[in-house]
Amino acid sequence: MNNDFPKGIAYVDGIFVDISEARIPLLDWGFLRSDATYDVVHVWKNRFFLLDRHIDRFLDSTKKLRMPCGIPKEKIKQILAGCVHRAGLENSYVEMIQTRGVSPSFERDPRKATPRFMAFSVPFGWILKPEDIEIGLDITVTNIERISPNSLDPTIKNYHWLDLVNSMFEAFDGGYQTGVVVDEKKNILEGPGFNIFSLDGDGLNTPGKGVLCGITRNAVINIAKALSIPVNFCSIPLKKFQASLEVFATSTAGGVMPITKVNGKKIGDGKFGEVTRKIYEIYWEKHKDPNWSCSVDELLI
Repeated sequence: MNNDFPKGIAYVDGIFVDISEARIPLLDWGFLRSDATYDVVHVWKNRFFLLDRHIDRFLDSTKKLRMPCGIPKEKIKQILAGCVHRAGLENSYVEMIQTRGVSPSFERDPRKATPRFMAFSVPFGWILKPEDIEIGLDITVTNIERISPNSLDPTIKNYHWLDLVNSMFEAFDGGYQTGVVVDEKKNILEGPGFNIFSLDGDGLNTPGKGVLCGITRNAVINIAKALSIPVNFCSIPLKKFQASLEVFATSTAGGVMPITKVNGKKIGDGKFGEVTRKIYEIYWEKHKDPNWSCSVDELLI
């Protein structure tokens, strides 16, 4: 196995291969134009979490991009389970991808391309490692504006990440762990691979537009409602954000993650907040709930 790659299995061109052997053609529109969509579901203790939600969003994204996926939902489940099983991973990051594909003779007409479906499973990765959960994330609100929702529908999970990558570099240059991007009015939006929530006297706040409708974000919204915590979909200016009682991020790559510092200043008392902790605990408990999760083994052919 190539040591440049993590342990993992991919599904490409209808077959399962070692992750180090997975390839796409150089002329694929997905590579040359970022003309692709994807989704990421995780497996924890051999159980997929919210699998149907992730696949439904993926299929919806392929339709919005005018390249509907030709693989049935149940077949996609079997492919993803096959990647996890063959990789021998109990905890896994599992990605499904569809690119526009290659058009005949490299014609500049995306309608003539044949979409390409791929998937892979690699070890589960964390934005905030479990051993650092009590410390929380130290982030910065960057000067980077998110790609306008008038230009690109943010509800379609996509690889147009240069704004997010630039926010990461700005954060690293300032000594922070990561950064969040803003809208044209400098309101808080989201970070590279995660959504944002803040807590104040009115309840939880999360941006109402201009962000990906994250599956983990939606799970937290449902948990909050069950706890009778109001959820407000609204703009979050920097001043309001920094005055929050608690702040946390949500992502498939780590679940619910406390943010204890913003721009070098403590949020609240600078500790893992009580409300965030309660939501965090319920979120991980739900991984055993059959209404929220399913076994990898039961999906295998």
